Amino acid sequence: MKHLLWIIPIVILSACGGKEKAELQSQVDSLRIELETSQRVASTLMEVGVLMDSIDANRQLLRVNMVEGTTYDDYTSRMKDLNKYVKDTERKISDLENALKNSQGMASSYARQIKKLKDDLQAKSSEIVTLQEQVEKYRNENKNLINLAEMQSAEIADKEIQIATKEQELALIEARIQELMIQSKMSEADAYYARAMAVEEAANRTKLAPKKKKETLQEALELYKKSLSLGKQEAQSKINEIQKKL
Repeated sequence: MKHLLWIIPIVILSACGGKEKAELQSQVDSLRIELETSQRVASTLMEVGVLMDSIDANRQLLRVNMVEGTTYDDYTSRMKDLNKYVKDTERKISDLENALKNSQGMASSYARQIKKLKDDLQAKSSEIVTLQEQVEKYRNENKNLINLAEMQSAEIADKEIQIATKEQELALIEARIQELMIQSKMSEADAYYARAMAVEEAANRTKLAPKKKKETLQEALELYKKSLSLGKQEAQSKINEIQKKL
């Protein structure tokens, strides 16, 4: 009888221990899912940033060409690229929303950022539509050459603003990557590497002045060097590649 009384508490403790273990495992699984989701969101946001830069760069180049004079075939090709970038960006933003559906906490923290991306994309899409309407109007007057003289003064001003806004866009990309790296608990070396990739991609994808592009590549090079000094061996090949360009 005494032995039986000793056994009962042990059985109860074992049962409680198993329950706590299951709860802890459930928490670990939830945290792992949150981390994986956060990493996917970080990657997708980087891709969206690159696509948005591509939209701006191609739209600006198209406007400059139209002011200086361009063929309709060249305009059609550029517009096709622009529309593709817009559709790709819409798809990436949709992927972001789907990835966050099962994570209420993350969804609320990213809600404002996603809304801003959607608003920015809508504004860019509206500008593209307006540009298409203007081109069609002038094309009816001249079938072979698109010469948008009436847009010249506005486009020159836009071109001057582009240089200043590009620096702000690069700063926003860098700040966004820093925030996402912290949320994803990535190492400092990985964070520098990711920031360097974003800056390098911005330099390669956008139509910057040669001097500005060189400065942007130099910034990416310094970030790769920091990443390498912290143990990110993959950064060495990137350093070699950029040094050849410089």
